[in-house]
Amino acid sequence: MTRDNNPLLTSWTTPFEMPPFEAISDTHFAEAFDCALAAHRKEIAAIAKASEPATFDNTIVALERSGRQLRRVAGVFFNLAVADTNDARKAIERDYAPRLAAHSNEIYANEALFGRIADLFERTDEFELTGEQARVLERYHTRFVRGGARLDGAAKKRLAEIVERLSELCTRFSQNVLADEASYELVLEGDDALAGLPDFLIEAAAQSAADLGLEGKHAITLARSSIEPFLQFSERRDLREEAFKAWTRRGADGGETDNRELISEIVALRQERAKLLGFEKFADYKLDDAMAKRPEAVRDLLMEVWAPALERAEQERDRLQAMVQAEGGNFDLAAWDWRHYAEKVRKAEHNLDEGEIKPYFQLDGIIEAAFHTANRLFGLSFRTLDDMPVHHPDVRVWEVLNADGGHVGIFCGDYFARPSKRSGAWSSSFRSQERVDDDIRPLVVNVMNFVKGRAGGPALLSFDDARTLFHEFGHALHALLSDVTYPYISGTSVAGDFVELPSQLYEHWLEQPEILRKFAAHAESGEPIPEDLLDRLLEARNYGSGFSTVEYVASAFVDMELHKADPEEARDIDAFEAGALDRLGMPDEIIMRHRLPHFLHVFAGDGYAAGYYSYLWSEVMDADAFCAFQETGDIFDRETANRLYQFIYSAGGRCDPAEAYQAFRGRMPSVDALLVGRGLKEPDDTSA
Repeated sequence: MTRDNNPLLTSWTTPFEMPPFEAISDTHFAEAFDCALAAHRKEIAAIAKASEPATFDNTIVALERSGRQLRRVAGVFFNLAVADTNDARKAIERDYAPRLAAHSNEIYANEALFGRIADLFERTDEFELTGEQARVLERYHTRFVRGGARLDGAAKKRLAEIVERLSELCTRFSQNVLADEASYELVLEGDDALAGLPDFLIEAAAQSAADLGLEGKHAITLARSSIEPFLQFSERRDLREEAFKAWTRRGADGGETDNRELISEIVALRQERAKLLGFEKFADYKLDDAMAKRPEAVRDLLMEVWAPALERAEQERDRLQAMVQAEGGNFDLAAWDWRHYAEKVRKAEHNLDEGEIKPYFQLDGIIEAAFHTANRLFGLSFRTLDDMPVHHPDVRVWEVLNADGGHVGIFCGDYFARPSKRSGAWSSSFRSQERVDDDIRPLVVNVMNFVKGRAGGPALLSFDDARTLFHEFGHALHALLSDVTYPYISGTSVAGDFVELPSQLYEHWLEQPEILRKFAAHAESGEPIPEDLLDRLLEARNYGSGFSTVEYVASAFVDMELHKADPEEARDIDAFEAGALDRLGMPDEIIMRHRLPHFLHVFAGDGYAAGYYSYLWSEVMDADAFCAFQETGDIFDRETANRLYQFIYSAGGRCDPAEAYQAFRGRMPSVDALLVGRGLKEPDDTSA
């Protein structure tokens, strides 16, 4: 094989320059990475050794132009590594993740390069920079300082060792969780094992079994859209317990895929890294470059929400326990019982059950609802593209057009669970928007883990699934609508506790009656959702808010406590987790949304480490931001939508996130709108 016939290293003549997936084999990646890394090293060396005095163009713009080939190769590979992996890709990831970390370290350790950046930064006022250029320069300077550019030689060497080792450990962590998820299925033998399961779940379990080569049987997997409805509906308490314990033991079941020792080492290395960079704890280091700034600010927010959420959860628990007793159950409610009895109480109190709701939430209808909302807010339209190169046959592709019919970008939807895919849901990009030289348009993908419909029938979603689809599409819009010059600040390249604002805000439109009346249609009859059912659904939207808030806040709290602790305290991960939850006052009947051994947000990389709180931090803003539309009396108010586009969705990291929010809203929000939105505070108790 030569460079000339490696499709990752040649020009792409595919429509919209989509990656030519059919031509790419796993054997191409090693050569592509090696060539791209070598090319980037040459580019960096040329910038650092330039004889001319540093200018914005010959240093910062040159850095923005550099590494394009590497970004392209990495974009293809790492999207495949999480969405459709195999043994070869796992091995490549284990090999190249540390090499890429080492490459990054080399750049940050380059004294000549940092000298040019620091010189520019110190003389910013001497240059006639635009606001965007000044922001990019500031972000580069901050990134290099946080990357260790100011350290002495020995400290730089140790920091490089730490970062490379962390890359290796985080890769292993992620692969271990995927292995545990892929290796488990609960085969439901006999009619008794199907007791209580509605038709949609029986059909989905049959499809899951067929996908596993168990034609004619029924299987529950550890995909959230499979196991959660099973825990809701199954009348077999023993099977609920078995499935629940398998779900919670991911990454902690002993053997080669056990993540607990990895976590201890990751935490210790993160702490050492923070100290090298002048911070007391990793949480201090992480939040120093976030909106929150200090761990104390995060704790204050978490505790402000925790108290009313815990009170509500305890009330919910008492109602569930009463239902257990009313049915003659002679046992205390356990964690594997919660969803089951919550569904029964919801039906009793709101005359509502998932089996009644789900036929109205077809995947295609919810996709159309998300597209329609984007059209009303931002004038976008979506044109289906057939016969496009895709990374898996399940993937669907659309061209995104603006109100004038101009090309905005490409959106891909990869919606169904499979053993080769990491659990959860996320948004990513194969290519980001920029216009340093050419007008580069984005190529964005949403990845979900919904269960396919049986025998070609429609895939049915829960209301939570539909909310997840809207959430990830909000991230996609943030990337698609990006309108900046420089790649460094493109799209979702914003502070970690700001990045969830566009996605969580977008969820609000799903709950609006005019959207549900138009797009929630019965899978068989095509009839729109009945008004009575719609009313009951919306009235019950905050049902179970105590449970959902407690399981989330507990995860955020433990994440923050772990990254504020002495690493010695984290040697026994199970004990640390239990102790932190005990100090918080966690009810025995509820577990963390993500236990530490499978907490991919926190340990598959640094992105959400000491940062899982960011969903709640962003929710303070998104609840208030939607109020801006409600206050106009029109949830698609044009002037408000234009400000939302200008200051949030199109702005990328062009300015400080607090400034961006205030430009949109005119002020910063309080927590009140969040508490009201979650049903934890009465509307008349707030001035929000």
